[in-house]
Amino acid sequence: MSSTQEQIQDRGNTENETQAKSSAFLQPEEHVLSTLEHDGSRRWLYPRLAPGNLWKARRIVAWVLIAIFTLIPHLRFADKPLVLLDIPHRRFTILGFTFLPTDTLLLALAMVSLFVTIFLITALVGRVWCGWACPQTVYMEFLFRPIDRLFEGTKGKGGRPKEPLSGLRYWGRFLVYLVLCMFLTHTFLAYFVGTEALAQWIRQSPFEHPIPFLVMSFTTGLMMFDFLFFREQMCLIACPYGRFQSVMLDRRSLIVAYDKNRGEPRAKGKRNLPVVSNVGDCIDCGKCVQVCPTGIDIRNGLQMECINCTQCIDVCNDVMDKIGSPRGLIRYSSQEQLESKTKKILRPRLIIYPVVLLITFTLFGIVFASKHAFDATLLRSLGSPFIIAQDGKIENNMRLKLVNRTEKETEFTLKLIGAEDAVISLQDGEKLVLKPEETKTFTFLVRFSPSEAPTGKKDIQLEVDSSQNAVRKMKLTLLAPRSYSGK
Repeated sequence: MSSTQEQIQDRGNTENETQAKSSAFLQPEEHVLSTLEHDGSRRWLYPRLAPGNLWKARRIVAWVLIAIFTLIPHLRFADKPLVLLDIPHRRFTILGFTFLPTDTLLLALAMVSLFVTIFLITALVGRVWCGWACPQTVYMEFLFRPIDRLFEGTKGKGGRPKEPLSGLRYWGRFLVYLVLCMFLTHTFLAYFVGTEALAQWIRQSPFEHPIPFLVMSFTTGLMMFDFLFFREQMCLIACPYGRFQSVMLDRRSLIVAYDKNRGEPRAKGKRNLPVVSNVGDCIDCGKCVQVCPTGIDIRNGLQMECINCTQCIDVCNDVMDKIGSPRGLIRYSSQEQLESKTKKILRPRLIIYPVVLLITFTLFGIVFASKHAFDATLLRSLGSPFIIAQDGKIENNMRLKLVNRTEKETEFTLKLIGAEDAVISLQDGEKLVLKPEETKTFTFLVRFSPSEAPTGKKDIQLEVDSSQNAVRKMKLTLLAPRSYSGK
């Protein structure tokens, strides 16, 4: 063999070795994602159904939540929608009270309280929101997956269908999904536009309200994409909650956990007690993986993908009953309890979170109680701080921003307190009248004699009275030339 041929052969051997090493490096031992195959293609999940006690309880909670979500837009409190999030007009109505853009502090306190509440609940009972109350889980597991099982012919047991959907069954399921998503979209939009406006749009042609129609169509398309295609990947990829659990959970938080001390080492096959002492209760049947809606193995410990749906608990308890072992191999527990067999609940964060909540709730209550039937903001007009009129009087140009928070037309009157020689003059005799929930800025002059502010500055009060028997008082500073004697 010539030297050239030897070089070519050596080069070929080197390339083969490099490809082999590269292939070995790129091939993971396990799934990177439970919905991703080794070659990068989508792995579709068909979880089996384990109708145990926890699943039945979750089903009741799910249907109650669906009913609440559907009914809230139609309910009214104090002649107002129970919940109406009017974003274009920047008015949020909740339980009969309308929050306006001026309620920034209330909104901030409410958001802080919401986040701290989430932290507290997660520290106590883990991801109970994900498995029991999250709309993604509720609708996916108790509305759309049952529809899948009906059309796939796996109703009652779940799992992979014998053959993929096609023809009439495929389009039948698609049509049912479309109708349900349109219903959910219209219900969702009712929270933002109200049921009256929504009912009017439904009866009209889409050309009469193109923007709401496009919003409805886009939202329906997103729901179809989510529940028909994206599905459990919303929890695995898009939702940040699982990634935050490392911060919000601790070793005493309640989680769905597999008891390794009791289950290991595993031994396949059915058996009855007593068993060999060095064999655990887990018979490695794999049913906990088959029922998992996110496709993970709970026996690998706490994982980001676990949504605490408790299906593995139900199916494992059923298996334990059949083999004669006690229930609870997979159960609600904590990492610390599984390792040390001690159950300790109290820890610093369970003291800090309630204290923070108490503070924010107290502040919210104080600010909320101080709200009046109207808001008033006094501003000084731009330009010269004062004007000397021809008759020797001093004029201060002011602006008053009024917000009518009531559902009735309201008239306001102004009164100065602390200045006997000062009078208010509105532009062109304008009346201070606001329509329901209207916001308007009025301009007025304060005329006074120089003797009212001999030092060039004097603080008095402006009293604003409304026809709804509400009163607001605020400081008004009279500005004049220092030591001005007038004509």
